[in-house]
Amino acid sequence: MALHTATAVIDLHALSNNYQLIKSLSPDAKILAVLKANGYGHGLERIANALPDADAFGVARIDEALALRAAGIEKPIVLLEGFFAKEDIETLSVNNLQTIVHNEQQLSAIVNANVDSPLKVWLKIDTGMHRLGINPEQLARFYQALIQSKNVQQPIILMSHLGCADDKNNPKTSQQISLFNELTSALPSEKSMANSAGVLQWPESHYQWIRPGLLMYGVSPLAAGINIEGIEPVMTLQSSLISVREIAAGESVGYSGTWTSEKNTRIGVVAIGYGDGYPRHAANGTPVLINGRRVPLIGRVSMDMISVDLGENSLDQVGDIATLWGKGLPVEEVAVFATTIPYELLCNITRRVHVQLAE
Repeated sequence: MALHTATAVIDLHALSNNYQLIKSLSPDAKILAVLKANGYGHGLERIANALPDADAFGVARIDEALALRAAGIEKPIVLLEGFFAKEDIETLSVNNLQTIVHNEQQLSAIVNANVDSPLKVWLKIDTGMHRLGINPEQLARFYQALIQSKNVQQPIILMSHLGCADDKNNPKTSQQISLFNELTSALPSEKSMANSAGVLQWPESHYQWIRPGLLMYGVSPLAAGINIEGIEPVMTLQSSLISVREIAAGESVGYSGTWTSEKNTRIGVVAIGYGDGYPRHAANGTPVLINGRRVPLIGRVSMDMISVDLGENSLDQVGDIATLWGKGLPVEEVAVFATTIPYELLCNITRRVHVQLAE
């Protein structure tokens, strides 16, 4: 009997399908595919190599960009938080990395740098999310400084970020789009605003560049509902049953006895836990898929194991595969039980989890 430890099965065919669906929603826009946080837990280099049609890749940190260059990725790479120190500018120039500019320090560092190759710059404007971005009243000064600098490739790209695009009923997104249009309509630059939720729900935010992240990996970015027709999960997290045993009514399972059975039943132990990235705070009742049916998580999540209630008359056996999320069990559902979001679950997959490509 071959037992399987925690394994993330990555379906690159699903990734390609999702990418093409996204492209169909905005056929005239270029796509900056977001690969930060190790490709949302799917593998940075793996995902980049599987997206040959992407126009550019977005990462959060310079080491992610350099890892892509080391892997032979030649497409444009954009640092979505910009650079953190003026000493990074030479690295950006040498490796042909593009950067977002969102503060005074970055602007000064670029304008005063001495580089052999000018930088491609995306100027980020805060239209209401109030996280990163220059204030609207700073736009004219920043824009002029960048287009006049010998250290900047022309033209620059103007961008902002939507804070509430997942909620179609929230007026904030329309307000952000209106402000962005007001600020940039007279400027001859390409523009970018739409994240995954913007791609789905706000076509007026698409402009010349869209920036899909979560949607590309087959997960809904929307606040209401999880079903998006045609989108397929790219990651399916699996492990196997390593124990099946009978317990009587009144017996408890796991640390601190937080779950007590109300009936005679059979419980299974699955070889996965928070040491693999499965959420420790997943509640009793969190669904786990075994042999085509959903069974509830019971007791506390341990470092290496979880327990599930298989039912009194179940026929499940040691070695049977358990799906924690992915095909047949959306990660969005598991996130609700764990009081978190799908992003965190995907990004928290640890390095001891085996990675396998779907056939």
